Amino acid sequence: MACKQNESKKHKILASYPESKKVDSVDTYFGVKVKDPYRWLEDDRSPETEAWVVAENKATNDYLKQIPYRDTLKQRLSELWNYEKVGAPFIEGDYTYFYKNDGLQNQHVIYRKKGDGAPEIFLDPNTFSMDGTVSLGALSFSKNGEILAYSISEGGSDWRKVIIMDTETKEITEDTLVDIKFSGLSWFKNEGFYYSSYDKPKGSELSAKTDQHKVYYHKLGTPQNEDTLIYGGTPEEKHRYTTAHVTEDDKYLLLSLSISTSGNKLLLKDLSKPNSPFVSILDHDNSDTQVLTNQGSKLFLETNLDAPNKKIVTVDASNPTPENWVDLIPETEQVLSPATSGNYILAHYMVDAISKVKQYNFDGTLVREIKLPGLGTASGFGSKKDENIDYFHFTNYYTPGSNYSLNTETGEVKSYWQPSIDFNSSDYESHQVFYTSKDGTKVPMMITHKKGLKLNGKNPTMLYAYGGFNISLTPSFSIANAVWMEQGGIYAVPNLRGGGEYGKAWHDAGTKMQKQNVFDDFIAAGEYLIKNNYTSSEFLAVRGGSNGGLLVGATLTQRPDLMRVALPAVGVLDMLRYHTFTSGAGWAYDYGTSEDSKAMFEYLKAYSPVHQVKQDIQYPATLVTTGDHDDRVVPAHSFKFAAALQANQTGNHPVLIRIETDAGHGAGTPVSKIIDQYADIFGFTLYNMDFETLPNSN
Repeated sequence: MACKQNESKKHKILASYPESKKVDSVDTYFGVKVKDPYRWLEDDRSPETEAWVVAENKATNDYLKQIPYRDTLKQRLSELWNYEKVGAPFIEGDYTYFYKNDGLQNQHVIYRKKGDGAPEIFLDPNTFSMDGTVSLGALSFSKNGEILAYSISEGGSDWRKVIIMDTETKEITEDTLVDIKFSGLSWFKNEGFYYSSYDKPKGSELSAKTDQHKVYYHKLGTPQNEDTLIYGGTPEEKHRYTTAHVTEDDKYLLLSLSISTSGNKLLLKDLSKPNSPFVSILDHDNSDTQVLTNQGSKLFLETNLDAPNKKIVTVDASNPTPENWVDLIPETEQVLSPATSGNYILAHYMVDAISKVKQYNFDGTLVREIKLPGLGTASGFGSKKDENIDYFHFTNYYTPGSNYSLNTETGEVKSYWQPSIDFNSSDYESHQVFYTSKDGTKVPMMITHKKGLKLNGKNPTMLYAYGGFNISLTPSFSIANAVWMEQGGIYAVPNLRGGGEYGKAWHDAGTKMQKQNVFDDFIAAGEYLIKNNYTSSEFLAVRGGSNGGLLVGATLTQRPDLMRVALPAVGVLDMLRYHTFTSGAGWAYDYGTSEDSKAMFEYLKAYSPVHQVKQDIQYPATLVTTGDHDDRVVPAHSFKFAAALQANQTGNHPVLIRIETDAGHGAGTPVSKIIDQYADIFGFTLYNMDFETLPNSN
């Protein structure tokens, strides 16, 4: 292949990458012709695409391996990563289970103990494959804890296999279930479980469209081809996401039906009555509503129907539609995320993205506010009805995650497990600022760094955000970010519109034809950091993954002058065609599609990163990252974007793409691959900020 070279005035490293061929592919949208010269890269199974991936990876590695401190970063990441990590315990049958990683194990191991006995290894995903690329997904125990169903992912794929084993003997008891995707595993008594999947697509299972989700029931001891189709088999029952859940008392089966990632219908079936029909709780998808728990026929629901920040209501299952709902815990100014714990409801609120937890009786009476260990994120609440000890996880941007126990009868919180890590949290601090976006909206941002930071405009800064799908970014510790901050780096996280930090209204303000608000919020965050001398454009890097990859792609094409380095990961970057791949059509609530209307098409095209790369512009140094087995946001997005940037880049900044092989969207990625990736990302970032040596070595 012919190569294009790129040399900086200050750098000695040449960036060479293959020239990507262009084809005469044209689509017509509402009479407008749109060229798609890199359409051929969408064929993930073609020899041409495979050769392109090999050539691009070689070019990227040839560049990265010359960065003088790449190995030093990898060594420090490995050192800091190498500490014991323990998950909160949970009880199933006669055993207490917990996840543990000794330090650098690719996957967490599941341990268990009986009573006060010594822990034993129960299930070790590191034995699933030699290279750690087969990972553990969901764990689901039968009601008596004697049978386990667990899912595995191969190469990071969203397509899963489910294995059934006897928990006492640890023997696999049945043939493996296959071709299961976007599914929970919900047990009915000890007899079997419900799961969800799609028909296996024709063509590439990594990119072919999947949009009719079906629920099945697997009875133990029977082959998968005899599993009962419960819902989703007819055109009238077609939904992109259909999930099944059985209440703890085995009385009800609940189905949540969605055509997008926001909004759902809700059906109920009385399992205590043979052949009972499904009854509609909600027959529209104008809200996000789920059954939290039940007491006999009394249902407790969490909903944002007419309550953007969510509330809890009750209703009798005999007549469960909204006109019969009664408020139990009303909506407040803060977003509610409830859980049940023993005989109580724990109401978790976000107060400017910081956790606050209140405990209620099931009659709606406030019992107490839970005293949390500090300002940060508390998560993992939830325990069975006969348990009065709940365990939760607490963290913030500079405090490694720790586990605590909560006695729901007394309210006492105790430390259960604290990590021993080679990182001194007391040397770091976080503070929250509120800055003004383009349209006057106030947006919060957490800024974390070493204490005593000098505001001289020269601090390497990583600006990270997401801004979509009602997802909230709350404070959490990251080993990789700790290494970044050890180098004098700033880690800044704004809570953009499109997220869930302030409820449905905040989410909706960053969707469809208001999506530009998200990019404006992100750009304003960078401008705030520069104006207040935290950093400058020469020392600013922007990073995000998935929808956050779109955020970075849109920002670097709209404001290439704002940052020195751009790091879009597994991004949604072709906004005209995203909905034609795998489950992409389900993202239309946030994005809209190019088929909706001419106005929607024009809006999408105006910010679609693949379509907004222009000639004669110097883009920032860019490292695109993706996985060749990503079957959620297919790698063609990243392939086409990198090819377009490489073909059009003007000036001295390199544009590279790092394509992880045998890796997917991120879940289950082995620790060894994660460490390698962060060493490359941080090395690329600092080198392109003109650091000849690591900042903390100066």
